[in-house]
Amino acid sequence: MIEARGLSKRYGDLVAVDGVSFQVGPGEVVGFLGPNGAGKTTTMRMLTGFMPPTDGTALIDGHDVFADAQAARRAVGYLPEMPPLYPEMDVQGYLRYVATIHDVPRSERRAAVDRALERCGLTDVRRRLIGALSKGYRQRVGLAGAIVHAPPVLILDEPTVGLDPIQIQEIRSLIKALASGEGEHAVILSTHILAEVEAICGRVILIHRGRKVQDAPLSELTAGGRRLEEIFARETLRDEAAPDAAAAPAEDPR
Repeated sequence: MIEARGLSKRYGDLVAVDGVSFQVGPGEVVGFLGPNGAGKTTTMRMLTGFMPPTDGTALIDGHDVFADAQAARRAVGYLPEMPPLYPEMDVQGYLRYVATIHDVPRSERRAAVDRALERCGLTDVRRRLIGALSKGYRQRVGLAGAIVHAPPVLILDEPTVGLDPIQIQEIRSLIKALASGEGEHAVILSTHILAEVEAICGRVILIHRGRKVQDAPLSELTAGGRRLEEIFARETLRDEAAPDAAAAPAEDPR
């Protein structure tokens, strides 16, 4: 459902993402892991069509994100690190607005909003102003906006950043339910938090300095008592002294 084919992004002589390729299938929750500045956010933006690659391409549910951009965007739900919420809108009104943007037919819009509210635990706050909600609930609203049009693909960028431990647990449970529930979403979750990956991901893609350095099931990586922390350190610290090619001007290179 998600396919990256040789994605690269360069800013002059600086390389933010360097020939990254992978696939994510239905029902998978894949952790896209890497240190800050590794190229994670840049890759997410290319996958969602918000940023053109220098080389390569990406497919979402079989649609090229640039050659067939409209169909690809209908097939993806994207939660950026800072969800673009409108604090003066109530939750229900915001989700209706997002459903309209994603071309959910008018006759199906109410049911789509109700379904997103229920799945994200927002039914009781549907008439509350977004600006009056806690950060955890605002993150739920962002997730509801990502799924309101029932996309087969979810791309989540640092979905629990800034949340307290209880809120983190709630969001993680919600993401697992979305992957395994109705429709079996293909989920890729970008993060630098190892505990996040261990809690909800079945597979790990590790990126460092813009390049993919690991792509394997979590159970395989941690077989024999190995710790994900050790693997992360081995792959990201081995060339610590090398110049950081993943930092790019005028863009967030994560």
